[in-house]
Amino acid sequence: MVTLVALALGLFIAIEYGATYPALVEFRDAPPFNRVRILSLLVVLLSLSIVAGGADPTSSLLLVLNALGLLVGHALDFPYSPVALLMNNLPADASSLSGLQVKAMAGLAILITLIALVVFALLLKLQHWPNRGQAFNVWINLPTFDPTTGGDVVTRLMRDARVNIFLGVCTTFLLPIVGLAGADHLGLRLLSSPHTMVWGIALWMFLPLSMFMRGLAMARIADMIREKRARLVASVVSDAPQVA
Repeated sequence: MVTLVALALGLFIAIEYGATYPALVEFRDAPPFNRVRILSLLVVLLSLSIVAGGADPTSSLLLVLNALGLLVGHALDFPYSPVALLMNNLPADASSLSGLQVKAMAGLAILITLIALVVFALLLKLQHWPNRGQAFNVWINLPTFDPTTGGDVVTRLMRDARVNIFLGVCTTFLLPIVGLAGADHLGLRLLSSPHTMVWGIALWMFLPLSMFMRGLAMARIADMIREKRARLVASVVSDAPQVA
């Protein structure tokens, strides 16, 4: 099943990037937006898989990952933090060893996600993403956003950016509660399945990362449109005949 889903997603992405007209994938013509997201998910999955099981207990890589994860997990385990919410909603019969493993995996996922977010923020600031010497096509890169409806496009982009960032914050806090409560209601034992733990914690950080990056990207596009309008106004004013 996992292989079939992976093949279907891979085929969809290949068709989407090869097609002339866009469908659902955003910022396909504005790298490395999607590369940062997918590479961060890949690194999270690989790191959590090593921690979850199957590795040599004496492996240096496993020891480093556990140390990093526990360091970040303990640092962020304060009242009402996402890590605290995750740990407080673990099943009552969870052992202390399982709790430490979950905390290490959560810390690793948060650390990698923060690094990916910082990398994208640096790309926005230092490389002036997505400006690559060519015009930014809103239709190709934001196929679900219609700039011709609903008022000023800059105002709408900034509103959508704030909404995405707000949803990213809310998702970080709500997913541990909703996910663990739903699993408990359905009778699923998450701690007994390494695959479920790895994918659950990875998606817990990947969804907020995607929302944060989308919010930052839309705010950047709004700034680009605002700057272009300012340049056009300045050129019109400079070209206007001087009145004595």
